[in-house]
This record gives sequence, structure tokens and C-alpha cells, in this order.
Amino acid sequence: MGPLAAARPMTMDERADALEEQMERELERIITKSVLFNLADGKVEMEGGAALQAKHPGKLMLMGEDPRLPKMPDKPTLLDYFRYRFASTNHLLQSATHALKAGLDEKVVLACLLHDVGVVGFIRADHGYWGAQLIEPYVDEEVSWAVRVHQALRFFPDESVGYPYPDLYVKYFGADYEPEPYIKAEYERARNHKWYMTARMICVNDIYSFDPNAKVNIDDFTDIIGRHFKQPKEGLGLDSSPSAHMWRTMMWPTRFL
Repeated sequence: MGPLAAARPMTMDERADALEEQMERELERIITKSVLFNLADGKVEMEGGAALQAKHPGKLMLMGEDPRLPKMPDKPTLLDYFRYRFASTNHLLQSATHALKAGLDEKVVLACLLHDVGVVGFIRADHGYWGAQLIEPYVDEEVSWAVRVHQALRFFPDESVGYPYPDLYVKYFGADYEPEPYIKAEYERARNHKWYMTARMICVNDIYSFDPNAKVNIDDFTDIIGRHFKQPKEGLGLDSSPSAHMWRTMMWPTRFL
């Protein structure tokens, strides 16, 4: 920060950056950020290991748990990710509660519980696809398929089940928003699929699930998770499934490599 910047009050962003730098200096290891993290902040550059060590002389790179985050158990379960890694899960729990009260099949309830797992645990963009890939090795194929295609179905109304185009999307994206061609193509493929209604039920139980005062708890779904989510004995993220690395990324999001 130059002398002119020092002479004026710091902005909120500058104060946040300064606090982050102070915290990093106080940590025993060097905390790094991924390219994706920097892109989300509008930055393309990424500092290499030598440059980071020059800024933090005498310190090594972090290659394990981030001390700023809650410690995960030695053999983490899906419930542990809900408790210690996912961002606000109220929406997921409300969606699953709606489905449960409607008497829907337990696989549909689980799909509702996990439909936005990509958003709360990983990334917003293409969250249906990321979410499906995360859970695919551990759930019935119907569940992961429904999570994948709900991303497309939510943009298309279905009067047969009382699902209109969400007013919220008009507010968020504008009245003239058109989904990308790959979303439209996904919708067309899904319309005649045998599990179409499972994915559609995610939409039906999704859009009316934004009550900040609702009392919900992940423990209410322990039995359903136990029956329909294949928890690896080694711990979720510590097994050898095709998506285990994604769970490890959520567990250790700031490892250098």
C-alpha cells in the first residue's frame, strides 16, 4: 500500500485483505489459494512456491488441515461434511423436509437433501453436474442422475406437477434470460427419461424451501442417509472412489498440492 493510500481511511476490502495478511503471518504454515479461487476474485495470476516463501521466510507450505477450519474426524462421514464443511445447509434440509412430509420415496428425499451439495460444498457454476459427480459412487444411480439434471429442469415449467418458472429467477437473471444450449439439450433428453419425475420432484420441493425461520436438523435424516448413502469404511474422501479427491478438496481446501 503506497503513502497516499496510507493517508486515507482503508476501504472494507483493504481492511479485509490486511486482516487476512496478518492472520497468514501468524500461521505456522503458508496458506495458498487455487487458481479458481483467484479467478472468482477477478485475478488471473497465481504466486509460485518460491515467491510465497520469500514473502513468508522460514515457513513451509501447508500440506494438511487448515487450522482456521473446524477439524474433521479421522474417518469423516457425510454428516460430518454437513456439520463442518458445507456452507448454510438450511435450504437443503428444508427441501428434504418438504419431500419427506409429502410422503415421497426415500430416494427422492435423499436427492432433495443433496441436490445443491455442489453449491454448499464446492462451486455454484454447473452445480448439478458437480454435485452428481460428488455423490455418484455412494448413491443409487437414480439419485445422482436426478441431482445432475435438476440443474436443467428448474428452468422449464411443468404444469402437470404445479411447477411454474420461478419468479426468483426473473429477479436474479432478468425476464429475458435464456438458458445455454447445453441446458436446453439436457432438458430435452430428460423429458422422456424413466427417472424424469425424480428430478422434477427436486424442483417442486426446491423452490418453496426458502424459510429462514424454519427449524430443521440434519439428524432428522440420519436413518435415510444410513439406508441410501454408501459410507466408505475408510472415511468419505479417504477411500478410492472416482470422486474421493473432490471430498478431500473440501476437507483440505488450502493444501499447496
